[in-house]
Amino acid sequence: MSFASKIKDELSRQISPARHCRIAELAAIISLCGRVAISADDRFSIKIHTESVPVARKYFTLLQKTFNIIGYVSIRRNSNLKKGLSCSVVVGDHEDALRVLMAVKLLGRDKEVGEVLSLAENLVIKQSCCRRAFIRGAFLASGSLSDPEKSYHFEIVCASMEKARQLQGVIRSFGLDAKIILRKKYFVVYMKEGSQIVDILNVMEAPVSLMDLENIRILKEMRGQVNRQVNCETANINKTVSAAVKQLNDIVFIRDTVGFSQLPGALEQIARLRMEKPEASLKELSEALDPPVGKSGVNHRLRKLSAIAESLREQTLGETVE
Repeated sequence: MSFASKIKDELSRQISPARHCRIAELAAIISLCGRVAISADDRFSIKIHTESVPVARKYFTLLQKTFNIIGYVSIRRNSNLKKGLSCSVVVGDHEDALRVLMAVKLLGRDKEVGEVLSLAENLVIKQSCCRRAFIRGAFLASGSLSDPEKSYHFEIVCASMEKARQLQGVIRSFGLDAKIILRKKYFVVYMKEGSQIVDILNVMEAPVSLMDLENIRILKEMRGQVNRQVNCETANINKTVSAAVKQLNDIVFIRDTVGFSQLPGALEQIARLRMEKPEASLKELSEALDPPVGKSGVNHRLRKLSAIAESLREQTLGETVE
């Protein structure tokens, strides 16, 4: 089961005790995955279509608990096996459909179908709790969330820009920065920040999924910190090894060219010590000297040896050219 499916399963089992919140959730579901049909003799019916059994179950339960309506449920397997099941819930009775449509404000007094998409005027989403329910219903109807192990991407697909802007406004009323993008013929309301996705799960009241996401975020952050630390330590080791190899090459060149006897005592001591301990760090070299000197003192002597080696190479090159 995908992470998004787990969220929908959790949300589908949560039924608000407040009737106005159930109506707000129904309004979002019908708006985003529903269709209102009008027969030749002006009889209304409502049909929602989804590929998620939990969403169909939630819609059926909301109808029953809010309006005491038993919707007709149809479940069949798609010919495309990758998409699994296809679920439909139909309110076929004219009077029942009228009650639902008028409650969710999809039907005016003149019995004309039309949505009130203004946040200021839509009575269904006036209260904060109802806006939470509306977002929950919208996500159930046409939302998705990528696998947080790979990336953070929350989105809800809308059929029109008006619906997308309404949903964006509802989400932004909770201080979240939802954006809209056109994808083919659909308008997608989305968020990509992990912290904001945690917040939207809190808004939709999905505590189990929220904790699962937080645990994944913490593990990813810890892995990132460990990787950065390992990379930093590896870089330091490579730098130390490269420096030690160059120092050894310089010291061997001095030994084979003029010999250590031509070096001052302090430089001869560090040259011989570096040859004895080719993998030692500056700190280990400083502690092995007699008497011990600081790391900066060891580094200074090794730099002097490198300068001497470079000078000898230049002299050797000059003699060869002559």
